[in-house]
Amino acid sequence: MAKNFRLYIKESLAPEKIVILDEAQSHYLKNVVKMSSQDTVSCFDGQNGEFSTSILNIGKKNITLKIADKIKPFYACPDIWLLFAPLKKDCTDFVIEKATELGCRRILPVITEHTNTINIKIDRYLAQSIEAAEQCRRTDIPEIAAPQALDTLLTNWDSQRTLFYMDETLNSPSYYTVLQNNPANKAAVLIGPEGGFSPRELATLHNASFARGATLGSRILRAETAALAALSCWQLISGDWSK
Repeated sequence: MAKNFRLYIKESLAPEKIVILDEAQSHYLKNVVKMSSQDTVSCFDGQNGEFSTSILNIGKKNITLKIADKIKPFYACPDIWLLFAPLKKDCTDFVIEKATELGCRRILPVITEHTNTINIKIDRYLAQSIEAAEQCRRTDIPEIAAPQALDTLLTNWDSQRTLFYMDETLNSPSYYTVLQNNPANKAAVLIGPEGGFSPRELATLHNASFARGATLGSRILRAETAALAALSCWQLISGDWSK
């Protein structure tokens, strides 16, 4: 009996192609999902769409798939980035997972003056984003960028990409107003650390021509909550929720 399961494949997919899964994926399908020969798996490669595949062989270490028909065209999520100061382990995991579900195209850890953790594991973040993409039916995978210091990031910023930074001092307009007045197909959302941006960082952001300060209201939000709220608002007004 076919099982409804979805898998990301790193290599390019096309009908009739034979794919040999790595040991980790093979172990998961064989021993966790309990799939059998002739079961079907939906696979996507992050560039060509989603395909139906059938299991040709279950070996001791590897499973062999045969690609059948394309069942979903490739769709690239809107060009929105999330920049956030890394949080404690579970909170960062939560942000990576939910940002992927919300259609974020690029996720970039940012080191600020008040960032309270430097335990950044890009490989772990990538694995979490892939798992989230498999579950939420994305056909692309967000890029997980290497961490950068905020000052370096701003110095090298592409001025054509609007940067919306969440200003917890309440000295900026509401995020809704800012988004309405600054429509942007290329955008990024910047969330500060639990201790907030430093006064110097806020001044630098305020003076950057490409940056727009915004407030998410008078209630104090946890950093992970602010990240998801900011992404959701952007998707509703400028992203693919607006269509």
